[in-house]
Amino acid sequence: MCAKARAAPPACKGVAVAATDNTTHVRARWGLLRHLAALLGGVLAASGARAVDLPEDSAEALFHSYNGGGVSANGPALLVRKQLADKVSLSASYYVDAVSNASIDVVTTASPYSEQRTEYGLGAEYVYRDAKLSLTTTSSKEGDYTANSVGFDITQGTFGGMTSVSLGFTRSNDQISKQGAPEFADEAAHWQYRLGVTQVLSPRWVMSANAEALADDGFLGSPYRVARVFGAVVPERTPRTRSARAVKFRLIGDLGTRDAVHVDYRYFWDTWDIKAHTAELGYSRYFGERWLADTSLRFYRQDKALFYSDNATTETTYLSRNRQLSTFNSIGLGAKVAYKLGRVAGTSMLKLNAAYEYTRFKFSDFTDIRTGEPYAYNANVLQVYLTATF
Repeated sequence: MCAKARAAPPACKGVAVAATDNTTHVRARWGLLRHLAALLGGVLAASGARAVDLPEDSAEALFHSYNGGGVSANGPALLVRKQLADKVSLSASYYVDAVSNASIDVVTTASPYSEQRTEYGLGAEYVYRDAKLSLTTTSSKEGDYTANSVGFDITQGTFGGMTSVSLGFTRSNDQISKQGAPEFADEAAHWQYRLGVTQVLSPRWVMSANAEALADDGFLGSPYRVARVFGAVVPERTPRTRSARAVKFRLIGDLGTRDAVHVDYRYFWDTWDIKAHTAELGYSRYFGERWLADTSLRFYRQDKALFYSDNATTETTYLSRNRQLSTFNSIGLGAKVAYKLGRVAGTSMLKLNAAYEYTRFKFSDFTDIRTGEPYAYNANVLQVYLTATF
């Protein structure tokens, strides 16, 4: 039986290998289902409303399911928020992935496997006048990978709530081991810096611009993955440093008939010569007083890393056959619905939410060695969760 093979760990837990759009294992995250029309209702409030505020007291329970490319991941997630004296909001989260992996990497070089990843998170937010300070920490563990991170963000509202500026920083540290090889142990450190501006353009339109700077140092590959040279299998070798930048622009508009639209564009580039483009178009609409529906279409494209090769013709210092570092594109179609159940057992509002996304991945220079054809696969993501505000 071959040793188990794994997909490479993210370059930063919470920051995917080449931006969040490029990972094939889509992880549910709190906040992904914030509905556009509801957002507009808060942002486009009357002049003089606070630009920053604490989240409501709430409890959320979620079930997520991912299936694609031979990988399945399922599990629950819980989140609780509580305000103290209208100045501080504390939060705690719990997240589980039960992973069954028979991806293209695994079935062609090793044996399928199953494992569980568990993540815990704590957060605190403090509001003073038009400023909000946020501190978060997460810790996740699986059989051969442990990741810990801490983040700090400041959001400042200006010009009577018409403009908000945010600054943020996250520091992560990962401990990597290899099952079946107790002599292997390594680590990686990650830094992420964030800057964003949100501007109310008119009573119906909002624009935002965000920038990220990323830096990684340490073991950034996978102890299980192999590359190919003239068809022969050799260990993967990736650089131990990486720097990246990303910018994102978003325009949100209230169409005036209980519906809204948003347009996003994101550009990513790094020192491994990966360049990636993401474009998304979304539409939201209320149906009656209880139903809110969203739909979105997203396109992603990236170029390969300098040292990526499907089947190299020469030995080089660095060499990888990680398909996430290859040339590929994806098209995703998503739909979300939210239904207000109303007041139940002392809650101020109970909402039932569901989201589904279908994504098609097509690789230009990563071959399925079983068929000799360029690799392609479909992925499905399902999320169902219940939110109670108090």
